[in-house]
Amino acid sequence: MVKIIPFKAVKPTRAIVGLVASRPYQSYTLDERESRMAYNPYSFLHVVNPGYKYAQEVTGEERYKLVKNRYLEFKEEGVFVKDKKPSFYVYKIVNRHGQEFSGIIAATSAEDYENDIIKKHEDTIAKREETFKTYIQTVGFNAEPVLLTYPDNAVIANIIKETQKGYAEFEFTMTYKDTHYLWKIDAEDIINTIQEEFKKMKTVYIADGHHRSASSYLLYKDEMVKNSNHNGSESYNFFMSFLIPESNLVIHEFNRLIKDLNGLTKEEFLIKLDGFYRIENRGIIPYNPSKPHHFSMYLDGEFYSLYLRKTAFEFKTALDELDAQLLYKTILQPILNINDLRHDNRISYVNGRHEMVTIKSSVDSGEFKVGFGMCPSNVEQMKQIADQGLTMPPKSTYILPKLRSAITIYEY
Repeated sequence: MVKIIPFKAVKPTRAIVGLVASRPYQSYTLDERESRMAYNPYSFLHVVNPGYKYAQEVTGEERYKLVKNRYLEFKEEGVFVKDKKPSFYVYKIVNRHGQEFSGIIAATSAEDYENDIIKKHEDTIAKREETFKTYIQTVGFNAEPVLLTYPDNAVIANIIKETQKGYAEFEFTMTYKDTHYLWKIDAEDIINTIQEEFKKMKTVYIADGHHRSASSYLLYKDEMVKNSNHNGSESYNFFMSFLIPESNLVIHEFNRLIKDLNGLTKEEFLIKLDGFYRIENRGIIPYNPSKPHHFSMYLDGEFYSLYLRKTAFEFKTALDELDAQLLYKTILQPILNINDLRHDNRISYVNGRHEMVTIKSSVDSGEFKVGFGMCPSNVEQMKQIADQGLTMPPKSTYILPKLRSAITIYEY
């Protein structure tokens, strides 16, 4: 049984929401951040990068306290306003490629995360979990929802469709040419219907935001111990999520770039590959793999197709079926001696929205020696891996939609 509740979101005013909303802080280059903050006083980047105001870098607890102060200033200045009534929020993104993503922003249960009702498929790093927990504990808010996916549901789909026929509270387009819409649902009967439909679901799955959900769970555990009057309704029992149906989730692959051949010559490398794959030279034209367990490779100015030999690898779990894991187990680890996919600086990742020509240019530049392309995984694979209690290798999926910060804010 999945528990979601409405909440009183803090939101920018309609007139300036397009100026306030931002991508996640880490996704900007330094020059991009500097430019946006220099010319846009309303950008949420001013809140999360408070040292800009004093022309110096601040970190740790000092930064967290300044983030809180700047957030409170935005509220005092009327940039952010808190809703008076707990609500669900229907949110739609239409990106520049014409893809539409619609779902519901709600508060989801930390207890559901603890009980594996909210399932994960990626490992998290304990240090990052603790860091973000301390951050939200200090600043008292979270401005970016976790992306969750749920089984397609006709009742919820109809509510979303009918809600979108009404006047949108927000409608704005960002510089990346994606358009965002937001509608508020505060009618109790509709809220109850949505909650009842989610109660019928056994599980939902984290698509993006594993560290944010893990940190929110740690916050819940901390605050529950501190509060002698804990009753389960406190705001720390929940975290903000954007829930979309499984059919609306888009998954791209992450392709791999490797800086060297682990001391092997090109010929020695190809011979070792031959033990796992049937290799075909495809020449200089960029080549994409056509099916699972089939890779493209760019090496020394030429593309190759790699077809897994039927007897070369034993598939035992759902994780083994994942191409990112297969590539790791047959090439990256045994041949190229890359064991730590998260920290080895010999490997880099390029999301699959970029063409294979990106792999080619990266290798041709001399920065990398070889590149691999693969087919994307799918929602069913992600669910099977989560259901078996397994975790994907880092950078296995590039998932859409990508959300903006500070369109709705959840206060603790």
